[in-house]
Amino acid sequence: MITRLRALTTAWTTVVPALAVVLLILTWGRSLPAAVVVLVTVVLAGSVLAAVHHAEVVAHRVGEPFGSLVLAIAVTVIEVALIVTLMVDGGSKSATLARDTVFAAVMITCNGVVGLSLLVASLRHRIAVFNAEGTGAALATVATLATLSLVLPTFTTSKPGPQFSGIQLTFAALSSLILYGLFVATQTVRHRDYFLPITRHGEVINSQSHAERPTARKAWTSLSLLGLALVGVVGLAKGVSPTIESAVAAAGLHHAVVGVIIALLVLLPETIAALRSARRDRVQTSLNLALGSAMASIGLTIPAVALASVWLPGPLVLGLGSTHMLLLLLTVVVASLTVVPGRATPLQGGVHLVIFAAYLELAINP
Repeated sequence: MITRLRALTTAWTTVVPALAVVLLILTWGRSLPAAVVVLVTVVLAGSVLAAVHHAEVVAHRVGEPFGSLVLAIAVTVIEVALIVTLMVDGGSKSATLARDTVFAAVMITCNGVVGLSLLVASLRHRIAVFNAEGTGAALATVATLATLSLVLPTFTTSKPGPQFSGIQLTFAALSSLILYGLFVATQTVRHRDYFLPITRHGEVINSQSHAERPTARKAWTSLSLLGLALVGVVGLAKGVSPTIESAVAAAGLHHAVVGVIIALLVLLPETIAALRSARRDRVQTSLNLALGSAMASIGLTIPAVALASVWLPGPLVLGLGSTHMLLLLLTVVVASLTVVPGRATPLQGGVHLVIFAAYLELAINP
């Protein structure tokens, strides 16, 4: 019976990503009727679950923190490709697309995913424990990247409006790549132990101790299927976006809500993976996923749009407004106070979730 269940799990996690890509090819750039939208939504949900499954297989093979890094980079690379594609399509809305998407990713990960992970872990295990040194380094990198890329353009004077000049944009892009590369080297090579889950007494947990590692062949297969699943998630989310836009407009909501919904869909695999780790008392893995995703979103998106801006005709608006800058400042301050003790109660999780709720409320009612 157990063998049959495992075979069934392997079957659907293999079929759904392939089905998602086929459905994406058949529906790309077309107006979808209601029945097809329902089908796309079902396959999209299946692709999210399949992506989480394959990400965990890869993570088990390579161990932490490489596992969370694989999922964060994979999602972000596909997300960046989608952003650049939409910007190439042109239109007045593309000027702020990169800024809105990156900021949404930062708020979702640093408040939504972090808050849920801390709340789940602390409610289930009384207190959530993690490595303050590794998490603090990740938070400092995210704060620096966000400030250099999203706050400074609001105050520069070389170009009118919240825009960088060519030299400033080049500096921001290179700084993003250098900081992200330096962090990855720190996380995976020089100070890898700072990013591993720990026990209540501060001892590093050997993530390979309880189960047999997947074979290299199985890991490579899961990595390939992870890529297919993520392509399906991002592409199908783009496919249902016109329906989402129509629903948002019919409800009389602000257009920024569309970007938030799309970002939530795209980041759903990482959110589920983070919550699963939190339930297993591996909060450090959850924080690696959350902060790593925010970092990758900025560190890869800004260089990509900087390069794309060479041939894009319209302006590239990166600077945040005053309301969003205040939310970013509040997020950094609160996250710093959360990280310093190396442990958290349901209160800290609740505080982050309230900030995330404020972001959603202001997106709906700016």
